[in-house]
Amino acid sequence: MISNKNKKYDYIKNILSNSIVGIAGLGGLGSNAAIALTRLGIGNLVLIDYDIVEKENLNRQYYFLDQIGMNKIDAMKENIKKINPNVKLTLHKKRLKKGSISTYFKKVDVIIEALDDARIKTEFIEEILLKLPKKPIVAASGVTGYENPDRIKTKKLGKLYLVQDDLALSTDEDMLYAPRVCIMANWEANLAVEVILSDKI
Repeated sequence: MISNKNKKYDYIKNILSNSIVGIAGLGGLGSNAAIALTRLGIGNLVLIDYDIVEKENLNRQYYFLDQIGMNKIDAMKENIKKINPNVKLTLHKKRLKKGSISTYFKKVDVIIEALDDARIKTEFIEEILLKLPKKPIVAASGVTGYENPDRIKTKKLGKLYLVQDDLALSTDEDMLYAPRVCIMANWEANLAVEVILSDKI
């Protein structure tokens, strides 16, 4: 254990600057998690998304009016580089396909699942756990609504860390609101950091 506060801070900063976090999906969860990790000092990000920035999603995604119509990958690169131009980015402008999902995340230290479609979320998690069983993965469930944020908990199942609200309604039944989305996104980012530092501090 490092006792000196400044030395500990420098030690942590060095670990994070050399760490690699992969993020699947750059919507409400992924875009906000990517920005949080950039501000924190994560030095390497592997990002994958195929979609474009849309005006109706600006209420909860980390993009801007002048980026509407851009690929999220390109817009996120722009935003990250404005915060920290030294972050090393590996960008994949692709739609995830079952069977080849794990190939993008072989070299990362931890993976953040930030996908919208429930079926793809399930396929993603299952494939990572099967093909990369030693790779920690942070996922989220129950993002809708605005009430009772104290219901959000972390559930650990082996290498899977699930940020969840069991009582939240589906997106067919309720809306996505920026505060709850950002809470979940930052919770995922914080968990990723906790996993990275867990055996080093």
